[in-house]
Amino acid sequence: MKVSYTPESIGDLQRLREFIEIKNPQAAQRIAKSIIKGITQLKTLPLLGVEVDKAPNPEMVRDLIIGNYIVRYLVGSEINILRVWHHKEKRL
Repeated sequence: MKVSYTPESIGDLQRLREFIEIKNPQAAQRIAKSIIKGITQLKTLPLLGVEVDKAPNPEMVRDLIIGNYIVRYLVGSEINILRVWHHKEKRL
């Protein structure tokens, strides 16, 4: 299954990496790789994440937990990565 990213999710990934990189460049690289590896798993296991109960179609909108990070995605004919947050961040 193909994975695509919204402009917001790309911005989230860049923002998170830049934030971590200020204090620890190695950690920023390690965390970025971990998130991308988790997202890559969705190609073969698209229902890996938990349903987002408040979504209009909870079976289609899911959250994948990767360490302290949450990847929100939409399952359809492809996987669409919607947003990426640290678990302590306010989610939209």
